[in-house]
Amino acid sequence: VDSTILISGETGTGKEVLANFIHRHSHRADRPMVEINCAALPENLLEAELFGYEKGAFSGAYSTKLGKFEIAGTGTLLLDEIGSLDPALQSKLLRAIEEKEFERVGGNTLIPLRARIVACTNSNLEQKMRDGEFREDLYYRLSIAEINIPPLRERREDIPVLIDYFIAKDALDISFTPEAMHLMQAYDWPGNVRQLRNFAAKMDLLERKRITEDAVRHALGIPD
Repeated sequence: VDSTILISGETGTGKEVLANFIHRHSHRADRPMVEINCAALPENLLEAELFGYEKGAFSGAYSTKLGKFEIAGTGTLLLDEIGSLDPALQSKLLRAIEEKEFERVGGNTLIPLRARIVACTNSNLEQKMRDGEFREDLYYRLSIAEINIPPLRERREDIPVLIDYFIAKDALDISFTPEAMHLMQAYDWPGNVRQLRNFAAKMDLLERKRITEDAVRHALGIPD
């Protein structure tokens, strides 16, 4: 399907990985996948990055600049950390998605929105709606298809599979004893899959051999 998608989950669960997977397996796979972190820029700069701006729109706008919506074209636009959007920008984003058109900052020409929108968040958007911090109508527009990625502590059976994957993908020269793996499956991994991958890389750097339970306990700061 070609609807908007909202991917939610804690930091490190792999939301961007899933978004890229969806793009690669869609009919838009041969078109751009453009990403922007909504929490990384202040409101005025984020609006210009999303919608672009016309020459002279503000001080320093010496030429016209395309925004992420235009750069994405008929590809996919990933809006990461969508929960951090300012309410005024939420309104403008909602209008662009509903009307499938937008204007550059300082412009008055309507430009078609052709990109597919995928949004990611580690925030509880339902709580933000109750608190008046996130628009309900934007939430419903974004979450036509909604995917929640559970934290690693709720899918501990994935840990051995993920470790094998990271060892192969990152060419790590390590292996884990059954006792070490059991301890890793008992650990909560607050940083989720990202922490697990970094942990494997750290053990490869420090050990470069078969990793024991004691080595895992020491590296993760687990008391005896």
